[in-house]
Amino acid sequence: MQHVRIILLAAAIASQAAPATAQLAIPQNPLWEPIVDEVYLQEIPTLIPLDSALNSVAVHDGVAYVGDAKGVSRVDGESLKKQAGPTGKVTVLKSLDGVLYAASSDGLWKLEDSNWSQISEQPVADVCLHGGQLAVASGPQLFAYDGKNLKELTTKEEGRKQDDILGVTSYSGTLYVHDGKRVGLLQGGRLLFNNIADWGRLQRGCTIRDIMAVGSRLYVATNEGLAVLRGMTWYHIDGDDGLCYEDTTCLATGFDRDLWIGTTHGAIRNVKDEYQFFGYQRWIPNDYVNAIACGDKVAYIATEGGLGIIRYEPYTLAKKAAYYERWLEEWGMKRLGFVHILFWEDGHWIREVSDNDVGYSSHYLHAKCFEHAVTGSPEARAEAVNMMKSVKWSEEITSIDGFPARSIYAVGEVTHKAMHGSGGLPAEWHATPDGQWEWKGDTSSDEVDAHVYESTVFLSLVANEEERAWVTEHLHRVIGHIVDNGFVLRDVDGKPTRWARWDPDYLQTPYGARARGLNGMEAFNYLTTALHFTGDKKFAKAKQYHLKQGYLPDILRQKLTFPAGYNTHFDDRLAFYSYYPLVQYETDPELKAIWLRSLTRSWEVKRSAAVPWFNFIYGAVTGNDCETGRAVEHLRGWPLDLRRYSYTNSHRDDLHMPKGYRMYAERPKPLNPREAEPNRWDGDFMRLDGTYGGRMVSDPSGWLDAYWMGRYYGMISAPQTDDESLTTVPKRDLRFGAEPYKGPARPKLKHERQ
Repeated sequence: MQHVRIILLAAAIASQAAPATAQLAIPQNPLWEPIVDEVYLQEIPTLIPLDSALNSVAVHDGVAYVGDAKGVSRVDGESLKKQAGPTGKVTVLKSLDGVLYAASSDGLWKLEDSNWSQISEQPVADVCLHGGQLAVASGPQLFAYDGKNLKELTTKEEGRKQDDILGVTSYSGTLYVHDGKRVGLLQGGRLLFNNIADWGRLQRGCTIRDIMAVGSRLYVATNEGLAVLRGMTWYHIDGDDGLCYEDTTCLATGFDRDLWIGTTHGAIRNVKDEYQFFGYQRWIPNDYVNAIACGDKVAYIATEGGLGIIRYEPYTLAKKAAYYERWLEEWGMKRLGFVHILFWEDGHWIREVSDNDVGYSSHYLHAKCFEHAVTGSPEARAEAVNMMKSVKWSEEITSIDGFPARSIYAVGEVTHKAMHGSGGLPAEWHATPDGQWEWKGDTSSDEVDAHVYESTVFLSLVANEEERAWVTEHLHRVIGHIVDNGFVLRDVDGKPTRWARWDPDYLQTPYGARARGLNGMEAFNYLTTALHFTGDKKFAKAKQYHLKQGYLPDILRQKLTFPAGYNTHFDDRLAFYSYYPLVQYETDPELKAIWLRSLTRSWEVKRSAAVPWFNFIYGAVTGNDCETGRAVEHLRGWPLDLRRYSYTNSHRDDLHMPKGYRMYAERPKPLNPREAEPNRWDGDFMRLDGTYGGRMVSDPSGWLDAYWMGRYYGMISAPQTDDESLTTVPKRDLRFGAEPYKGPARPKLKHERQ
């Protein structure tokens, strides 16, 4: 029965031999939810690192003030300016009813009408407004300040030792306090710490660090999460509720009905029921947060090592795309039709000529193709054509017909030249006869996957008749080389390369067994796509041969998840490179059903990470719901600064998979790039910790690819504003990164010389 089925499939494959009209069909009546590109607030950090701690911070008349061991300073740009006033340790700063109050070891001070004056010489722990007066906590007592003097609110109890009051706030018409261990209230001149609630209780043995009333809630920051008193009922917020870290230190109200929470290991913003984590090194200069204050679309975070400032600027995704385009230019990340990451070496930024420039640059080429299709931009089209020529050059530069190079290096250029090869082997750099260039060999399946994908998108969305001829010929040469050489890329030594093998001698052995699903699918994609665009019957014949190898069950489960914790993100990218053309160009319904089942299984695993490129590819070829909302939040969460800083999330208490998702790997929680780092789509967006330390600049090509793909398919709308300041960024003649490329130009290609 299986033999009969293979014969029927082979007959269907043979009937595909005529060239097809190239197009990227948009699903009709798709099930995904289109996301409007509405204005959102984009975080922009500024750090003021110090050798000493900042204990307090407040925003007064639009100006931020900080308190340290020696008094108060005003924030002036990226520096601090010392102020007159208290000279002792300032532990609390609060702006209340037009007056800035500073609670310090040398008494209580106020800043009013630009003048500092001292209210009291006795040490003060906290202040708040209550009933139109200032309530003051000093030692074990509460006082009211009437504008001239402090008046006692509490009655001393003889013979009873009371703990010092550490915090005070006005809630529900009553003064509530904490002494570090208990929460109490003022009633009839006495502080009551018992029976203040009828339901629930404060965590036993917890350490209380801050108390703050917001509307119907009284928030208490403890070392075991947040306690919330509503009326006379205690509730608790911890990691299971989404609180990123439970060892909290301080509380502050935000500017958008949001709540800010300091911890001993980062800051947290709670906005619209979402907890967002801001850690060292990108957002704050030190992990330990002592105080937070917010102004108009800005948060100031006082830490043990200085001040973190997070400003919020109105953005759209369209503006972010324009920003990243400018970043690529200003940081010198383009070269010879390729896009590069940067490394900080010997005191300056340099580009990396990597192990896989042709493959990695494909995302920017895709972005330009989709952008041209959406906007008709001639500049986007010109960029796509230029990059496609470099793709073709990568094959022409080698000494082997149809064999593409991984990367191309101009001899003598200043760069970080990749000196590692595949599987622990040394790098294979080969010089051209003229001595101007070197090309990297031992090419892998990564490059072929990228060649097929970028050729597909270019031919479908950009190419004119002249370009269609040489790009189709390029596709024919590369896939033809693989077919003519027994389903391998055959290197200069006449042997198959380490990873570019789709032959039975590799896949039908234990050595290549784990690659049978992915590599088997890649081969079907190459042959199906080449047949679609070239019409050469040899690809139909090769597909029949490949079909007989029995890879279909492996392809169905090509996404490997066993043993537990096994999860190769770079292979995920290669698989989705292949799914995209394969599902679209397969004409046999039985095979197409297998490809779709395999894709749906793979995306069910991958969707837990909420990486938009994978979501959009799945939606594009199926028309199914692809969680566009989560994908767009991922795009919005990318930081504007593309340097990859060190970060830590492994300490967090909210590391669990969201409801409705299964944990297939060792990573327990998908991370928004704001909490981790910008990365390529073969990176791990569930990796909890990173260690680059700001010494590497990431490539935004993947972001741009996903954004413009989303626009092309209608998953993301055009921005809903005519304000150009919200959709574009001004051009600037600035240079921040690597020096412009100064080597030889790309030589003319064969079709240009004819």
